[in-house]
Amino acid sequence: MSTLIKQKLDVQMAWWTLSGMGDEAGEWSDEEKIKRVAEDGFTGINGFLPPPEKASQWQEWMEQHSLTFSINAYPTNAHDMEAFLDKALEYSGDISLINAQVKAPFCTGEHAIALLDRIHTLSRQAKLPVLVETHRGTITQDLLRTVEYVERLPDLPLTIDFSHYVLTGEMHVVSQEAEVYFQRLLQQTECIHGRISNGEQIQVRLNADGGHERLNDFSHWWQSGMRAWRTRHSSGCFPFVCELGPPPYALVDEATDEKAIRWKQSLQLADIARRLWKDIDEEVSVSV
Repeated sequence: MSTLIKQKLDVQMAWWTLSGMGDEAGEWSDEEKIKRVAEDGFTGINGFLPPPEKASQWQEWMEQHSLTFSINAYPTNAHDMEAFLDKALEYSGDISLINAQVKAPFCTGEHAIALLDRIHTLSRQAKLPVLVETHRGTITQDLLRTVEYVERLPDLPLTIDFSHYVLTGEMHVVSQEAEVYFQRLLQQTECIHGRISNGEQIQVRLNADGGHERLNDFSHWWQSGMRAWRTRHSSGCFPFVCELGPPPYALVDEATDEKAIRWKQSLQLADIARRLWKDIDEEVSVSV
């Protein structure tokens, strides 16, 4: 079997993006949302651990539509992470990974490295991947110190979302110095959250044709992360999460249907991810 077949792109819809989605009858039920995600070509959902009373129903829905399932965690310390892993292991369905926003933004230096190392150890012990997200307001909120962490922890798996660093650094243009740091983090990419920042807003809209003046920067990073992952893994599924937040995360134009735009833009991001992945497929095919 060729490497191309063994390596697959898993385009996930963020459950957060589905907040408020519905029609004239009201917001869709969880079952309807899952059904529509599958019908529109997504292969997975990035969401939250269902409560015990809903776990079996969620497992049934996900299996019915052949969707992968990744979940989010918000630990402030190692005890929080361990407790969350215990709950995740009790879930009867398959969980592909846990995306962790480590809510310890003032934890730095050796204390931060020790915490991240402990989280990684807990992940290995549980045999359930825990990826640390590059996210403002968390332990990784600063680009420079996150690079320091991965230099000390070269096996630490990351969820890459550079919209946070572009925003906090007001990066209207990406300097060569910043690019070096971005590329270092991309070497440890295990997942990507798809969103574009312009350096002033965390989330901007794509144009009607799916383009944007900052799309080249983000496409470059996303494809670099995909390549890095494919270099490290001979098989498996690479998750790309289309993660567009609802208002007030999203800027609102009262003259437009924000929910419809959010759904359409998620489909555009999905198409971009598939195109980037396909380009790598073609490069690999030519080289062999």
